Amino acid sequence: MVVDESAWARPAAALRPYVAHYSGWRQDGAPMVTHRGLPSPYLTLVLTLDDPLVVHAHPDRRQSPGRYDALLGGLHLSPALIAHGGRQAGVQVAVHPLGCRALFGLPAGELSGLDLDLADLLTDVEQIRERLRAAGTWPERFAALDASLLALARRRHAEVHPDVAHAFGRLLTTGGRLPVRTLADEVGWSPRHLTDRFRVETGLGLKEAARVVRFDRARRRLTPRTRLADLAADSGYYDQAHLTREFRALAGCSPSRWLADEFTFVQDQHASRGEDGSHG
Repeated sequence: MVVDESAWARPAAALRPYVAHYSGWRQDGAPMVTHRGLPSPYLTLVLTLDDPLVVHAHPDRRQSPGRYDALLGGLHLSPALIAHGGRQAGVQVAVHPLGCRALFGLPAGELSGLDLDLADLLTDVEQIRERLRAAGTWPERFAALDASLLALARRRHAEVHPDVAHAFGRLLTTGGRLPVRTLADEVGWSPRHLTDRFRVETGLGLKEAARVVRFDRARRRLTPRTRLADLAADSGYYDQAHLTREFRALAGCSPSRWLADEFTFVQDQHASRGEDGSHG
């Protein structure tokens, strides 16, 4: 994809319990291609500034294709297929699953595998998009987004059980390599009870979430110069074949195919800074 502009930023400090990062992009007149929206540890919020986001296939293939001015996607285990081309601009927000209640009034578990029109959750989504369009620079757009999301968070008092938050944080910091039994022992719950509570809150079980975290970390470190055997060992896979199988399962293609198709996308240009390659 030819990207005319791209930008990346952390949210305001008060939003960081809910949001990991922002990315912005603008392109004009590029040929139409298909982008894979990959599984990641974060929900995907996309607010378009020009043409709608066209989703050919959602992670849950039972959901019909659609066009979205603003989309919120839950955690998932298979790729979305998104059209990119023509005149497109927008902002993508990586939302912490445990911040979903505070921002949108429901647990991320209710969005598992789904993409929703944000207008179905927020009545003022068009005002948010208008403020983004009125901003003249990416820093101004991100500041406007800070203000809008902080206003959402202040509307509700939403708490997540601290043991679920502990488990999610440990999965992130260990790259998904911590056994479920160890997590359960740390919080004093049975593995089954912790998994059930975790699934309600995030939409994934602990093993599924660990799998996504491990894949996401490996995917972000993958470049044309990466030796797959080394990447597999460093990321907690048994061997290169294991890594390749996981790529095929979660991305729908091999690592080399993904690199060939996706490496120039704006979300992936910032992979070394931790951005996800999800729906935007």
